[in-house]
Amino acid sequence: MSRPTSPIPSGRNPSRRGALTPTLILVALVVVGFIFFANVWTDVLWYRQLGFFEVFVTENVARIGIFVAGFALMFLAVYFAIRTAYRARPVYAPDSEVRDNLNRYQAQLEPVRRVVMVGLPILFGLFAGSAAASQWQKVLLFFNQEPFGQRDPVFGMDISFYLMTLPFFGFVTGFLISVVVLAGIAGTLTHYLYGSIRLMERGIFTSRAAQIHLAVTGAAFLLLLGANFWLDRFGSLQNSGGHWAGALYTDVNAVIPTKAILAVAAVLVAILFVVAAVIGRWRLPVIGTAMLVITSILAGGVYPWVIQQFQVRPSEQTLENPYITRNIQMTRSAYGLDKVQVDQYNATNNATTGALAPDAQTTANIRLLDPNLISDAFAQLEQYRPYYQFPKSLNVDRYQVDGKVQDTVIAVRELNPQNVASNQQGWLNQHVVYTHGYGVVAAKGNKFTVDGKPDFLQSGIPSTGVLGNDSTYEPRIYFGEDSPEYSIVGGPAGAAPREQDRPSGKEGGGETQYTFTGNGGPNVGSFFNKVLYAIKFQSSDLLLSDGVNADSQILYDRNPRERIQKVAPYLTVDGNAYPAVVDGRVKWIVDGYTTSQYYPYSQQAQLSDATTDSQTTSGRAVALPNSSVNYIRNSVKATVDAYDGSVTLYAWDDQDPLLKAWQKVFPTSLKPFSEMSGDVMSHVRYPEDLFKVQRELLGRYHVTDPVSFYKTDDAWSVPNDPTVSTDVKQPPFYMSLQMPDQKQPAFQLTSSFIPQIVNGTARNVLYGFLAADSDAGNQKGVKADTYGQLRLLRIPPEAQVPGPGQAQNKFNSDPSVSQALNLLRQGASDVLNGNLLTLPVGGGILYVQPVYLKSTGETSYPTLQRVLVAFGDKVGFAPTLDAALKQLFGGDSGASAGDSANNGQTPAAPGATPPTVSVGAQADLKAALEAANAAIKAGQAALAAGDFATYGDQQKKLAAAIQSALDAQAKIPATTPEATPAPAATPSASPSGSSTPSP
Repeated sequence: MSRPTSPIPSGRNPSRRGALTPTLILVALVVVGFIFFANVWTDVLWYRQLGFFEVFVTENVARIGIFVAGFALMFLAVYFAIRTAYRARPVYAPDSEVRDNLNRYQAQLEPVRRVVMVGLPILFGLFAGSAAASQWQKVLLFFNQEPFGQRDPVFGMDISFYLMTLPFFGFVTGFLISVVVLAGIAGTLTHYLYGSIRLMERGIFTSRAAQIHLAVTGAAFLLLLGANFWLDRFGSLQNSGGHWAGALYTDVNAVIPTKAILAVAAVLVAILFVVAAVIGRWRLPVIGTAMLVITSILAGGVYPWVIQQFQVRPSEQTLENPYITRNIQMTRSAYGLDKVQVDQYNATNNATTGALAPDAQTTANIRLLDPNLISDAFAQLEQYRPYYQFPKSLNVDRYQVDGKVQDTVIAVRELNPQNVASNQQGWLNQHVVYTHGYGVVAAKGNKFTVDGKPDFLQSGIPSTGVLGNDSTYEPRIYFGEDSPEYSIVGGPAGAAPREQDRPSGKEGGGETQYTFTGNGGPNVGSFFNKVLYAIKFQSSDLLLSDGVNADSQILYDRNPRERIQKVAPYLTVDGNAYPAVVDGRVKWIVDGYTTSQYYPYSQQAQLSDATTDSQTTSGRAVALPNSSVNYIRNSVKATVDAYDGSVTLYAWDDQDPLLKAWQKVFPTSLKPFSEMSGDVMSHVRYPEDLFKVQRELLGRYHVTDPVSFYKTDDAWSVPNDPTVSTDVKQPPFYMSLQMPDQKQPAFQLTSSFIPQIVNGTARNVLYGFLAADSDAGNQKGVKADTYGQLRLLRIPPEAQVPGPGQAQNKFNSDPSVSQALNLLRQGASDVLNGNLLTLPVGGGILYVQPVYLKSTGETSYPTLQRVLVAFGDKVGFAPTLDAALKQLFGGDSGASAGDSANNGQTPAAPGATPPTVSVGAQADLKAALEAANAAIKAGQAALAAGDFATYGDQQKKLAAAIQSALDAQAKIPATTPEATPAPAATPSASPSGSSTPSP
């Protein structure tokens, strides 16, 4: 008898098909795991190379530990809730209408029941652990807290309790409530699914086991709710929803007592739930729960509302007076406003002869170089190659020049590899050849060349100037604000260099190559590291290119601000990093802040709103993130070496309790400021973003009288920038300035105040002027006692001193100024108004604004042509600052302290009389305008006839005529009563209606 033959399978072997899916899953897990490992290990290499491995370990150990704790709590709670409910299921199926449905659900769940009973708690645990890990800073601050030595006025607790203890307790109670609620829901659903809870016609039936389970869950929830009520008592001091921050009359007399009552009531009801679990009777906990809900509504909502509406509102000013006082005091302390020096400044609007003599040093150093407009001039005069670039907005600093402090506008010549020719945009050029910028370019802030160009202190390639040359400082910029994502640098000794270094001269003549010799990044020479970084940057070229050798380093995370944020994650980093040539290196100086949103009775400030101004909206600066704070300190000064990227953190405000707590967490990452070199300290300045936040708060909190504060009858606003078309705040300005109580000028950060802007309008008169002393110390490394001193000049409202908007309006509407500006606009040129500086000199307020001229064309750049000044109702307008000031104050103005105020021209003799109007000057102006009109008409006719040679000759005549008119206009004082405005030129119009442009 023959054996039956097996049928030949029509497809693949089922066992093979079954093994394919697990294999693919395993391979996917291995790939994902290796990618995760690559990102983690490259971070390890980065932190170790930079010397901040402690930060990486501490932060990640804390995150992992908190994640594990959060995961374990949630997993165990949900798992045992489900397991307990399943084990307590009744033997018999539920005897109700839903029996068949439940049986069907049970049958469908049974094959995967064990997976669900473990998988669901794991899923909840992962979410809970991730949420808990994000709170690692609260946990570390709690275990490393430092006292403030200052107590709150309600509970008498140290301020550290609110900043470091209460946030941790709030996190813990909130997390545990989530655990109890989710575990309770999971257990209840399991009880229902397996019949321990039944929906009967006569009501809900629960088994004894389900009753105990629900009772324990309810008791745990109520205990945590009671703890939350108790903590809310302290949290009321952090309220920010009303007109004033902190616990007000209703909070202190109604909310806080009722929170205590609710906390006790919640504990009592929790006890009733435990009793119900023991005796099996639910009447008492149900009644208790109902009473707790009613009490929370009445005591927690209705009662405070009644107190507020019928007791506080009719007598709000009287009842809230002590609480407003607390808000004022605590807010001023939290933002460092309690140390502001306030002086009355009885400003005059009358410009008298010799009034500027006491302020000669200030007026001689007024900064005319606008760092927000002059970038194009730096680029055209100092860029040299397309693959270099300058930032949109330059920085203001100061340097010792010939024994004197010189305000300086400074920038680094950074790399722009995207501007390399399109046929050279390969991976090798982008990441191996073009790796760094070159040199610092700096110009005097108060002086220009005769033709309106910046007067450079440091320039050129090779770099030369008073700041050093290529042999005295390292000019190469590997780390900057616009550096490439990553670069491969370095190589063995003796090997041919591959990095593009710099052009050998201005007009070319060859390029030089260079090999990086510092320790700037992790080694990427080994095959393993190549693989890791190829995965990190998703580049196979990095793995295969011969541009990567055994000694290669990889440089990344090169932006100074981002670099500081990564090694100091507990800091809020200032939006502006600025370069300085110090100790033979180019270093970026960055300010870091410790902040909190938990300071009691302190007003909240939105960082993004407070730090937004005309520079941030134009993209020239970076605003801080959109987060709320009510405590801020400039606790850290940091430097980033532009060559090797090394980072140094200095504990600048070593008395800040928050910083002290973080120093316990990261004991080796910060250095005392006493180790800061004198060269670095001489370039430290008061940070812009802190100043912006402080001035925003000072608009209201300069008022210390609670009655006036309540009425807001003396509230101020930061004026809008009058040089832009949108309503956005004027930025603060760095300048060397001598305040009325100072004996000599100091480097200051300044801003002004006008009356409060309501519905977009305000009287644009000056009410206050704020200056922050920015001289941190000298080159001997001694920290200045006056650094950070805020000085506020209060100007009486009756003085009617014009604000920035009024001053700009006077400039724009003055007939003589308008006429001269129309002349400057001839030949298709643009007139650019520079920053409008405000200075308390001459017994009043002086406004100074440089006026730039920029012709059309890709290679054009702005040049200084005129200077506008205003004092009271008088306006001066001249080619130089000295001449403009003399139009206001006469010959003995005191503005001629040095030739730096004269725009590179020979200074006028002291005591010279004011210029007078001459018939010759008027005649010269008229003749020049007529010549300009004739040249325009002749050029128009030549252009229509296609005679471009004649058109070019006429354009030259037009340019000469305009210059003659400007020279003649300069001889006519704009503000003297005798001056008669000359008629404006009327250019002939082209068919399109516009004046004929020069070719």
